Amino acid sequence: MATPLPDDFKCPISLEIMSDPVILSSGHTFDRSSIQRWLDSGHRNCPITKLPLSDSPVLIPNHALRSLISNYTLVSLPKLKTNPDPQTLISILTTPSSNLEEKLDSLDQLSRLAKCDSVLRRRLTESGAVSAVLRCVSSNVASLEEKALNLILHLSLDDDNKVGLVAEGAIGNLIAVLRGGGGYCRAVAATTLTSLALVEVNKGTIGAYPFAISTLVMLIESGNVRERREATTALFTICSFSDNRRRAVECGAVPVLLGVVGLGVERAIEVLGLLVKCKEGRIELGKYNCVSILVNAMKDGSSRCVQYGLYTVHLLCYYSETMCFEAVKEGVFEFCLGLLEDDNEKVRTNASNLVKVLKGKRNG
Repeated sequence: MATPLPDDFKCPISLEIMSDPVILSSGHTFDRSSIQRWLDSGHRNCPITKLPLSDSPVLIPNHALRSLISNYTLVSLPKLKTNPDPQTLISILTTPSSNLEEKLDSLDQLSRLAKCDSVLRRRLTESGAVSAVLRCVSSNVASLEEKALNLILHLSLDDDNKVGLVAEGAIGNLIAVLRGGGGYCRAVAATTLTSLALVEVNKGTIGAYPFAISTLVMLIESGNVRERREATTALFTICSFSDNRRRAVECGAVPVLLGVVGLGVERAIEVLGLLVKCKEGRIELGKYNCVSILVNAMKDGSSRCVQYGLYTVHLLCYYSETMCFEAVKEGVFEFCLGLLEDDNEKVRTNASNLVKVLKGKRNG
């Protein structure tokens, strides 16, 4: 008989054994998925103490507890029954008479198996199961949508599957979720778009899809912290394809990105570093007090933030004398001089290039 698991191993929210325990600033530990849903729902207080949290609560991995749970379950729990045949699970999804609980269980098991089994992922996509999973995504049943999205995300881990999922029409389903799904689902849908866009051939397809880029921009502007982060990452990946930069500018991405830079979304600067490469992006950036915003973000930002911020200001100044005047006024020249000995090579290079442009314009 298995020894009962300690209550400390259970998440206070789900009451299930934690697979990824994290510590909230209140000092209490929760399973990551459970507390993330709590936060994504707009709560900014600890579920236990009810004490207020910061706008961007930090979740610290509880490695010690995770190790304890792992070691305890290895010796205490009975061995699990053999997993059902994947084809049986697929049949449940494709059979109209299957009830909701059966479909939820099938999606759950397939997602768990697909997460760590590339052979099964390939088998699932080749079996025709994707269309059934996508129907679950668009079912308007929140629990079904959520589990189906998790499975689609896991299937997108392989490059061959990324192309196949796009061919099956996954982009349309993901955009529909971004436009009308729940908070957790919108974040997963944005993450999946990022995964699909890692294959070059998909970047153009996604960018040209109706409302794809405009929906990401909308989510960056009005989503919660996680949604903004995932949507900005998706836009960054998509805009590494040059044609999509103009599309993003036309969808109003520039003012939205400048707006969230001040809210701590550092990746917004990375997207601006791509948009500034096109003429339309530079013209749009010139309409706003962008240099001041970028300089303020760089002063407290990471090396990657500084790298892309310097690159953006460099190109703006290279093509516009007006931007040079604005940069000098904002103290960019002195800021760059302080970075010429930075540990990060790309930061040093971008700072040096910007100094040269500012000197050249001044001498000219």
